[in-house]
Amino acid sequence: MGKIRTIARRSFLIGSTAIAGGVAFGTYSVKRAHKNPLLANLEEGEATFNPWVKISKEAITLITPHADIGQGAFSMQAALIAEELDVDFGQFDVSPGTPSAVYYNAALGAELAPVMTTDTSPSAERQRTLYRNIVKVIGLQGTGGSSTTPDSFDKLRVAGAVARETLKRAASKQSGVAVSQLITQSGAVILPDGTKLKYTDLADAASKVQPVRDVTLRDPKQWRLIGKSMQRLDIVPKSTGQQNYGIDIELDGMMYAAIRTNPRQGGALNSYDDSKAKNMRGVKSIVPVTNGVAAIADNSWRAFQAVDAVECAWGEASYPLDMDGHWAEVEASFTLERLDKVWREDGDIEGGLASGDIFEAEYRAPYVAHQPLEPLNATVLVTDDRVDIWSGHQVPGIVEQRVAKITGVNKNNVHFHNQYMGGSFGHRLEFGFIDQAAEIANQMRGTPIKLTYTREEDFVHDYPRQITMARPTGRTENGKITAYDLPIASVSVASSQAGRMGQAMPGPDSQIPAGAWNMPYAIPNLRVSAYRVPELAPVSSWRSVGASSAGFFGESFFDELCREAGIDPLEERLRLCNDPVARKVLEAVGEMSNWGSPLGAGRGRGLALVNSFGVPVAEVVEVTQTDLGLKIDKVFVAADVGRIVDPVNFDNHVKGGVVWALGHAMNSEITYKDGIAEQTNYHAHEGMRFHQCPEIFVKGLETAEKIRGIGEPTVPPAAPALANAIFDATGQRLREMPFHKFIDFV
Repeated sequence: MGKIRTIARRSFLIGSTAIAGGVAFGTYSVKRAHKNPLLANLEEGEATFNPWVKISKEAITLITPHADIGQGAFSMQAALIAEELDVDFGQFDVSPGTPSAVYYNAALGAELAPVMTTDTSPSAERQRTLYRNIVKVIGLQGTGGSSTTPDSFDKLRVAGAVARETLKRAASKQSGVAVSQLITQSGAVILPDGTKLKYTDLADAASKVQPVRDVTLRDPKQWRLIGKSMQRLDIVPKSTGQQNYGIDIELDGMMYAAIRTNPRQGGALNSYDDSKAKNMRGVKSIVPVTNGVAAIADNSWRAFQAVDAVECAWGEASYPLDMDGHWAEVEASFTLERLDKVWREDGDIEGGLASGDIFEAEYRAPYVAHQPLEPLNATVLVTDDRVDIWSGHQVPGIVEQRVAKITGVNKNNVHFHNQYMGGSFGHRLEFGFIDQAAEIANQMRGTPIKLTYTREEDFVHDYPRQITMARPTGRTENGKITAYDLPIASVSVASSQAGRMGQAMPGPDSQIPAGAWNMPYAIPNLRVSAYRVPELAPVSSWRSVGASSAGFFGESFFDELCREAGIDPLEERLRLCNDPVARKVLEAVGEMSNWGSPLGAGRGRGLALVNSFGVPVAEVVEVTQTDLGLKIDKVFVAADVGRIVDPVNFDNHVKGGVVWALGHAMNSEITYKDGIAEQTNYHAHEGMRFHQCPEIFVKGLETAEKIRGIGEPTVPPAAPALANAIFDATGQRLREMPFHKFIDFV
């Protein structure tokens, strides 16, 4: 990762020249194909046709390089390959494969381009091509940004088709029957007389045939898997307790580590006294790590107890010690000097706000933890000439680079084995826990070391969602919204993450206004501006990143303007909507929820529409005010991802995102006291309880031209839809999360 900034600058030139027609260096660098990593260890009689398919006499193995963090990524990728390869679930094995540049995420590159997803102009497409080229040249393999499905949809189907046609060619050579007379079905090539040649029996012959590159993908009418409900590969093992995660790794001779680092994020360890800890039962060693200490013992519990017994003198925090200081810094950032970028400016905002009914507000979104169920863990074995790492991570190639640097072992001899993860929500984009495991294992070469965080350590050292504030101003006239100014101040997630990797974040951070600057409304006078707050507590990508805050601000204040003007929030959105896909989503959710029908006393309905990661999602929340507090009754969700690969998994994603978002909007925040996070476990950072969960109704549309992912886009509309429903039911406007600070939920 140390070279990424240099490479990125060079890649900018590469991308630019490629777009313009190319000079020799630029065109070659962009078009050059990465090597197939499956060739490195291919045994006699095994065949590989591309980096995603390997067949031997014993098995068909599909490589699913996008990490599975609980979202069903392995199953989805396998289904795309299997669709064209003509194999059924149960006929193949899956593997994440080895980290490789060939698995670069082109869709993530396109998502990073600072253009609206609805902008299909030539200049916007050139920018997307540029960013895709940068990601390809760097060879950035990563899972995130709801990009797994769009990145995989075409390339994996092509991979399956290439393998299928090559197997047919091998069968033709073996049988003497023309390829045109052969068909495939359920893992076999079928001859005209009905004879079935299993793919596994053709492996040796196929290994001697050049892969067929000129393939035609099947018509969607022929699809057997895509668009049909599937049982994910991990459902049975997860339901029966048989699924192994990184935390379940066990190796011969393994020792167990626990860690304590300065609870003031990034602060130093001034000194420590391990006299009590090192003599505790089962303890093998107490060793220093960056900004902390680790205990190594014969089981995790004893390691936890030992490291807790180490007396540490911690250094100070580099950020304000208490929340008043954090919010004061955010408040002070609405200045010209801290303007990051004006992301959208339609019409004349100053003129539009010069007179008439002007409304102002202030909104806040707090720090929020990731809190996946599986705590951070990594197992590392370091020898003099090789390193193996077993853990779950979303950017595996960079894991290998960092561990190579820590251990001094050549990167070619560092091997990362990616595991199923028990959640992430952005948590597994960080590298600190693997760095620490490598530091410990490097001091105990030859012994496998499993580092496991306690829940408290995981919370205190989480890099939470960014702290953010907005101060919108708007104007209505004759029952219409005519002006909307939305300034947003936030610390930069991109800058904070880049800093931990020793890099600088050049240019504006598009995540500060994400979900707001691309609102699909043709308001005559509209401006969305981002202000960069200086570094405070370090932050990281949290499910839907900037849109989780900016979407709340933008859609809540839009509702305020509608209510102030006495206009219907759905009708005004439809009147202003300038994106046909978003319009269909709005119409769908309005129909689903029977918008406009009477609800009765003490009940309310709220609507929000947010476009994030290219997916417009509209949500309607219905609530009831009771004597004991507010009850969330129903949520209606409409979203358009272009193509739904698995309707069951799509439905689960949508519902999971809604529950996640509502729970955090209701209950969760991280606060700092003396520079230390006060919330150290679930009891203090509570999600939604079972009895609070509403009925959720889902409709997936498939009208958009581009394929998109759904893992994150359902999160941003939930909080504003809930806040708008609460206002509709109670007349109380909530402008700050978590909402339980102001009302009770039942």
